[in-house]
Amino acid sequence: MSHKPDPGKNVNLTIDGKPVTVPEGTRILEAAKTVNINIPVLCEHPDLCKRALCRICVVECDGRGKLVAACANDVWEGVNIVTINKRLVSIRKTIIEMILANHPNDCLKCVRNKNCELQTLAANYGIVSSSFENEAEETPPVIAGDTIVHDTKKCIKCGRCVEACQEVQTIRAINTAFRSHEFDICTAYNQPLKDVSCVFCGYCASVCPVGSIYEHDQSAEVQAAIRGENTKAIAQFSPALLQALERELAITAGSVTKGKLTAALKLIGFDRVYDTEVAANTVNAKIINEIDMRKKANEQTIPLISGCSEGVSRFINIFFPDLKDHLGGIKTARKQFAMFKKDYAINAGVNPQEVISVSFVSCLAQKYAEDQDKTDFALTVTELARIIKRSGIMIETIAEEPFDSLSCGLPKQDFTGEKITVNGYGQARKLMESIQNGEFTSGDWIEISSCPKGSCS
Repeated sequence: MSHKPDPGKNVNLTIDGKPVTVPEGTRILEAAKTVNINIPVLCEHPDLCKRALCRICVVECDGRGKLVAACANDVWEGVNIVTINKRLVSIRKTIIEMILANHPNDCLKCVRNKNCELQTLAANYGIVSSSFENEAEETPPVIAGDTIVHDTKKCIKCGRCVEACQEVQTIRAINTAFRSHEFDICTAYNQPLKDVSCVFCGYCASVCPVGSIYEHDQSAEVQAAIRGENTKAIAQFSPALLQALERELAITAGSVTKGKLTAALKLIGFDRVYDTEVAANTVNAKIINEIDMRKKANEQTIPLISGCSEGVSRFINIFFPDLKDHLGGIKTARKQFAMFKKDYAINAGVNPQEVISVSFVSCLAQKYAEDQDKTDFALTVTELARIIKRSGIMIETIAEEPFDSLSCGLPKQDFTGEKITVNGYGQARKLMESIQNGEFTSGDWIEISSCPKGSCS
């Protein structure tokens, strides 16, 4: 019988000569951080479970020859741990070089350049080339759902994406296959993501340490489109994006205001810039009206289910088709904004076909649209930052401009019923199963956020 750690009991040990006292059940990796010792990792991710696949984090314990993975093993009473010496450095460098031998040497062209965990590790260990022959495959990246790009030749087989998809989101669209040098991460029978259970939540991209899975960058496409001779462009964003944008631009917190971003988008070429709250309020008002109509008609389709992206509808249709009647007939804020362009075109006296609507969104999942109009776009904060950088705009120095007004939106309505918000598909699955099993007892409206951390806005 395995010993269950007692968090109320302390364990005394030594790490690199420093005395450490931590609760029982603390991993070696976490214990080291308490004395400001950072053990290098690659497959490790704070939101995922222990994997110990890459072995970058191996340490020595009690002078024994056997190496222990710091990310997957707990400390124990009296252990003496060494995290760095000549042997460990040599082992880590060899592992990194072996990974690089199966990785393209195109860092300058990679979307994760200067933001890549493998690149950072190589730099920290002074590795500029691998002593092993490079055997990287020459396979082209694949774009899925105008949302995700999968570049298999850059995959380092760390398994983060598989656990994110399988265990956290419970979507199980990707898995591991084969063994040894043929070990691979793929879909069943290598089918396209659109043909398996993928809901394009993008959580796999958020945990990928390299440039193997990332958002489909449409920033250049949008810039080219808004420069069309007869094109009119409108945009919407939420002030909630500002902090993330500052991080992407690496500028001082508080430097970007909604007025400065509005002015920047006008300089880039957008004719009108609106607050996403207008579209969001309109969507919510329609949902509330739909709930009221269903309740008055005594329909058995309460609770109504909505979400931050159209991936929510895909989730219900794939995994819970018997609940699809619970889906609201209302579009997302991104789709609602695309509908607003007709009113804008009428007021501006232009052809609606010549109007492009662009929503700047906080979540990769919101880029996905099953019936996407190819003239309308959703761009992430990362894509927005790229546009600003390419335009040469020093956003923190420009004069502010107010949001434009949009008269066709509906005012905000307070919901008097019971609304339940769930973060991530893992939690959503449990709630849907409770509805199927007749265990769901209260709630008129379920709103599903694709992100497990609930960062969609």
